[in-house]
Amino acid sequence: MQNARFTDRVVFVTGAASGLGRATAKLFAGEGAKVYAVDINETGIGETLAAIRDGGGTASGGVCDVAELDAVRGAITRAVEQFGGLHVLVNVAAVGRAARFEEIEAEEWRRVLAVNLSGPFHTTKVAIAHLLKQRGGNIVNVASTAAMRGQAYAPHYAASKAGLVNFTRSIALEYASRGLRANCISPAGIATPFLKGFMPREDFEEQLINYIRPPVPHQYWKPEEMAAGIAFLASDDAKMINGAVLVADGGTLA
Repeated sequence: MQNARFTDRVVFVTGAASGLGRATAKLFAGEGAKVYAVDINETGIGETLAAIRDGGGTASGGVCDVAELDAVRGAITRAVEQFGGLHVLVNVAAVGRAARFEEIEAEEWRRVLAVNLSGPFHTTKVAIAHLLKQRGGNIVNVASTAAMRGQAYAPHYAASKAGLVNFTRSIALEYASRGLRANCISPAGIATPFLKGFMPREDFEEQLINYIRPPVPHQYWKPEEMAAGIAFLASDDAKMINGAVLVADGGTLA
C-alpha cells in the first residue's frame, strides 16, 4: 500500500457506481479506508465493491437514492453499524445535462436539485453527528466549474452546484469550532460517461460555450486524477483547509 492516510477510517461515498465516484471509492480503499459506497445503479455499485475487494480493500454498500432522506438514513446507519463509525463523507452523486432552457421541464429541474443539492443536505444531516465524534471528521462535496459562473445551456445544473458551494461554506463555518471540516472540489470536464450529457450541440451558440473548453485541446481529466484531489481535501494533509473551493480545471476558468 503506497499511501495509508485513511487506515481504519470509514468513508461514505455517494455516486460510486462509475466514473469519479468509483475512482474515489477505490482510491480511499487503496489507502486503507473502510469504504461504504452507494448509488442508484445496482449493477454498477456491485462492480465497484467487487473491484475494491479484489484489490484487497474493505468495502460494503448498496443501492441508495440520495434524493430520499429515508434511504440515506438507512445507508449511513448500516455503514456506522458495520464499520463502527464514520470519518469522511464524500458527495459525488449528481445528475444533469446540457439543454436549452425552454427544453427543461419542471420535473427535470426538481430532480437535478433533489440529487445535486438536497442529496448532500440529506447525507450531511444524517452523517454529521457521527462525523463530529471523530478526530479529523470531514466532508468533501463535488461541485463544478459551473458553480463558479453562469453556464449557458445548464441553468439547473449550475444552480444546484452553486448552491452546493455555499451550503458547504456554511457547514464549514458553523462546525469549525467543533473540529469538523467541509470543503468542495470544483472540477472541469472529467472523462466519464456523465460528460457525454454536456457535449456541445449544433444548435448551441458557439460564443456561449467556448469558455468551458479546456485551454489544452481535448484535455479532460481522468477520474483517478480528480479523485486524488478529493482524497487530499479529506486527509490530514489538508487539515488547515476548511470552507474552501478547490478549483481543479487545468486553467479552464483562468
